[in-house]
Amino acid sequence: MAPLIALFVVTGIARIAGWAGVDWLDSWPHAVRIGLAVMFALTTLAHFQQPRRNGLIAMVPPQFPNPAAMVTLTGILEAAGAIGLLIPWAAPLAAACLALLLLIMFPANVRAARQGIGIKTMPLPVRTVVQVVFIGACVLAAF
Repeated sequence: MAPLIALFVVTGIARIAGWAGVDWLDSWPHAVRIGLAVMFALTTLAHFQQPRRNGLIAMVPPQFPNPAAMVTLTGILEAAGAIGLLIPWAAPLAAACLALLLLIMFPANVRAARQGIGIKTMPLPVRTVVQVVFIGACVLAAF
């Protein structure tokens, strides 16, 4: 739930800054980029800090080799995406890549919910709605 709160709060603050005269933030896509950057910076931490790292490793479907490496790789990709969202010329590509990453990683959330393993922060139907919000924000940030 913390990533969703971070996305909404930081996007809201960025949008208010836009209304207050920060020209670049006087745009929903730009404000959402800031919110997503903070959100992905937050979620990146889970890939490298215990005990959440072990929870993420447990969520990796068994057909993937080396779950620890997969969690490290996705953490690096999230961090790179968060940085990319802050670079105006790179932001559309970063947002599109992060949306794709969210889609690719979602089966791990389904597996975790169905098998009661890994990080269990919310029931699968709620997690699905939250994932759609995250992907929607990435699509908006791509413009």
